[in-house]
Amino acid sequence: MTSSSSTSPQSAPLRLGIAGLGTVGAGVIRLLATNADLVTARAGRPLKVTAISARDRTRDRGVDLSGMRWYDNAPDLVADPDVDVVVELIGGAEGTARAVVEAALAAGKPVVTANKALLAIHGPALARLSAEKSAPLLFEAAVAGGIPAIKMVREGLAADRLLRIGGILNGTCNYILTVMRETGKDFGTVLADAQQLGYAEADPSTDIDGLDAAHKLTILAGLAFGQPVAFESLHVEGIRRIGALDLTFARTLGYRIKLLGMARMSEAGLEARVTPCLVPENAPIAQVDGVFNAVVAEGAFAGRLMIEGRGAGAGPTASAVAADLIDVARGHTIPVWGVQATDTPPLQANPVSAGTGAFYLRLLVEDRPGVIADITAVLRDCGVSLRSMLQHTPEQNDADPYVPLVLVTHQTSEAAMQEAVTRIDGLDVVTDTPVMIRIETD
Repeated sequence: MTSSSSTSPQSAPLRLGIAGLGTVGAGVIRLLATNADLVTARAGRPLKVTAISARDRTRDRGVDLSGMRWYDNAPDLVADPDVDVVVELIGGAEGTARAVVEAALAAGKPVVTANKALLAIHGPALARLSAEKSAPLLFEAAVAGGIPAIKMVREGLAADRLLRIGGILNGTCNYILTVMRETGKDFGTVLADAQQLGYAEADPSTDIDGLDAAHKLTILAGLAFGQPVAFESLHVEGIRRIGALDLTFARTLGYRIKLLGMARMSEAGLEARVTPCLVPENAPIAQVDGVFNAVVAEGAFAGRLMIEGRGAGAGPTASAVAADLIDVARGHTIPVWGVQATDTPPLQANPVSAGTGAFYLRLLVEDRPGVIADITAVLRDCGVSLRSMLQHTPEQNDADPYVPLVLVTHQTSEAAMQEAVTRIDGLDVVTDTPVMIRIETD
């Protein structure tokens, strides 16, 4: 990096161009101004925002933007000779965000980003470009906000062979499931409340359908196993099908329901999925509630570790962005996936049907003799063994002759369980789509 300043190279400011001035972008500017002395001491030089880009010049962002050059077209910011590092906070896997990052790396300029979708989908190509141009690409803020998950996996556990990685990776889903459990309200009601409180977007599909968590899991798995993972190979489910009744049954059984993103590596290959899971209520991850995230890693030598904190928001995410900027200022860089980028194809996750596990199955069935026998006969024919069964008869009227039935299985193949659910769904005595949830016991 070069500077036109007359100051010595050691004290010359690191000049930043920030593309995207939403909540996080404004938060970064605010943090750098508020903690200027601290950041300078830890970076070894001042960090100075010299250029910015956003769609709306007139919007009041609550921070002082004076003295910063404004670019209406974000990619133009990259070519500014007074920008040493490009900070991409636009978001999205395509369009302007991708153009900014690719242009900066191609120009040999370090990039700091919070863009999980971009890294999950285009990470392999960006890693190669970063290596070819010797341009660092840092992304601590892309996973779990202010939690130092990237540093834990890529640096703190660099000498260990990781066996699994993942956790609670979406605060919106965790908030919704927490409130449903605590209040007994249904999914739609709690989602609407979350939107009013700002915990869910107007279009919440990326969060509640599991895509946000899947982007983060793709990144974590790539770091954990030293090779990028094909995002499209992940099995992804969200929480739309979880009802208040499921939270009640889970409590009766001694579990809580969490949306987990988990990746495991074994001799059989990579298992990577985002799904709702039942976890024992005394497990540490079961205690992570509200908008908080938690990242769990397990190493052959280090054992199991869990770190918890706020996974989103201006403050936590800005803190993670600034930590990466301090690393750049100090010249502390590391390959994107922790190892030198290669042309090796991304890891493909095994089909979910190849796995095994224990499962919770909730049905709504006719309240008449022989129904349970019909259902257990299907499970028997599919080779699924039952561990327990719950049948609660709620207050009902004559016009509603259906009752909920919950079955808990022993360990079984997921393929057998899927076949059983398909057959059960076809029985005349079953109304509504069955809800199947994996049970995580370890």
